[in-house]
Amino acid sequence: MIGAEKLVAQCRKGTGRFLQIAGLVAAGLSLGSLSLAPAQAQVRTQFRAHSGVVNASGSSYQAGAIGDVQDSFDSVFGTEERAPRTYSSDFGKQLASVANASQGRIGVAAVDLSTGRMVDVLGNQRFPMASTSKIAIAATFLEGVDKGKWTLSSEFPLMVPVPSAPFSSAVAPVRAGTYMSARQLIELMITRSNNYATDALLKVVGGPSAVNAWVRRTGIDEWHIDRDIATLVRDDGAIDPAKVVDKRDSATPIAVVELLSGIYQGKWMSKQGRDVLLGAMSRTVTGKRRIRAGLPAEVSVSHKTGSLNNTSSDIGIIETPDGRAYAVAIYVTGQGTRPNREARIASIARAIYEGYLAEGSSYRTAVR
Repeated sequence: MIGAEKLVAQCRKGTGRFLQIAGLVAAGLSLGSLSLAPAQAQVRTQFRAHSGVVNASGSSYQAGAIGDVQDSFDSVFGTEERAPRTYSSDFGKQLASVANASQGRIGVAAVDLSTGRMVDVLGNQRFPMASTSKIAIAATFLEGVDKGKWTLSSEFPLMVPVPSAPFSSAVAPVRAGTYMSARQLIELMITRSNNYATDALLKVVGGPSAVNAWVRRTGIDEWHIDRDIATLVRDDGAIDPAKVVDKRDSATPIAVVELLSGIYQGKWMSKQGRDVLLGAMSRTVTGKRRIRAGLPAEVSVSHKTGSLNNTSSDIGIIETPDGRAYAVAIYVTGQGTRPNREARIASIARAIYEGYLAEGSSYRTAVR
């Protein structure tokens, strides 16, 4: 963590590079806002898509340039925000070791649902959710079922993308497809991560703003979606999540395990809704090399995967034969290839499982 005195010293040592960055900024490549907290320096850059990437002030630039500026910025101010810093237990040390990322960022959070024991690595940093956001979309729809707005037998059309160029419109065009029951749509969107089914229910509930409102009502912060799946997929690739933090359609691992914990504990929906959602998660067929691959065969996993450009993730509930349950969120960027990212997810899941088994019931810590 960079203290104020250390930051000043690094700035003096890196004057040349800093001036280089200043020149880039003057040329129109904004770094976003820099906030110096008492013990750390944070870079928060916000983007919106429009034939490239646009910063908060509205100037346009390409994704490659963003990465260059971010890399240069790190060379001056350090990269402590990208790596685990303190370890309060052997469990934490082991988890931080397997979650260490030299070729990107890895974010992890897990909580023992019986004791509240939590562990996390970069758990307060934002990561691209990709399709893991579909859990909250389904939950928002199920809240509507509980309120009598629609039923699980109500039928809605799939939302099928119409071909369009990346960033050619704020929202990717779609057309209505085959009608299916809500129960079928939920099954498709969770078990097979079907995007057409997801956008069908997203439209029914009122779009991303309605899902964000549902998440806010749960009391969870640091979770937000901005686009439907058709737009998210069409415009994917403009930003490398291993180098740049894009706050759109992102969440922190801690926020995600809070969401999973509440769903598992039945806080925000009826027993019927909970059973429908967790039942679908238990039948997920995607991500066989992720969380599931790192655990013994007798352990059950109810989960949802996510994949986009240079990022892979898996979130869910791990349940042991003796009745223990853990909410887990693992987000991996970079690492060279998708198989490499999936292998990291599996090894992290294994470390979490073995760590909780090895620790006593009084364990409660966080790695940040």
